[in-house]
Amino acid sequence: MNDRHVVITGGGTGIGAAIARSLATQGARLTLMGRRLEPLQQLAGELRDARAVSCDVSDERSVGDAFSRAATELGPVDILVNNAGAAPTSPFHKLDASDWRAVMSVNLDGVFNCTRAAIPGMLEQGWGRIINIASTAARRGYAYVSAYSAAKHGVLGLTRSLALETARKGITVNAVCPGYTDTDIIRDSVALIMQKTGRSEEDALAEFTRVNPQGRLIQPEEVAATVLWLCSEQARSVTGQAISVSGGELM
Repeated sequence: MNDRHVVITGGGTGIGAAIARSLATQGARLTLMGRRLEPLQQLAGELRDARAVSCDVSDERSVGDAFSRAATELGPVDILVNNAGAAPTSPFHKLDASDWRAVMSVNLDGVFNCTRAAIPGMLEQGWGRIINIASTAARRGYAYVSAYSAAKHGVLGLTRSLALETARKGITVNAVCPGYTDTDIIRDSVALIMQKTGRSEEDALAEFTRVNPQGRLIQPEEVAATVLWLCSEQARSVTGQAISVSGGELM
């Protein structure tokens, strides 16, 4: 990782922040991107060599500006971690076209926009790592998140196709598929269940832990450790994969 330039989208909190901390300990130079600048700046200030750059991954112009700034400050992107995402819940029959498009624009278009911005430099230097933080929802369905699941299935398809295109070019492309992870998204969901149903926190949390055979939430640091390995030379033969970090939920 020494002096590798890593871009992490959604890099200010949760899984993105855990990945940033993990890679920073290995000497990477980091550009943290996201829509909310404050948490990005706070985390960047804690790390050895990190920058915070405002970026809306769903907006092509915003992505172009952000990656241009990142390259100017830290050089070509060696490693891209597409982590930004959103997972709103709704019954399918209550979704309208704007809801659907909003989920797709962040979770799928965002991966396309950022990958397209980063890959020319990787091709030029003959080395690169693209790691898409997908979800177990990329490999199975869940009720009430049909748009999210469809988007993440799309991310996995893109991952596999791009891995084949870049296999002889020194670039690997992989997806990491975490199960329910201990982040603000899950905490907010637990609070919402408690509010709407009157159930206890323990009972609300069980809605998420019961699908994991280990009976627990995944920790962000576990996802980060998988990303760190995929960045390494030891993983240079691993490409086009969907690596499940889910306690055995997917096999």
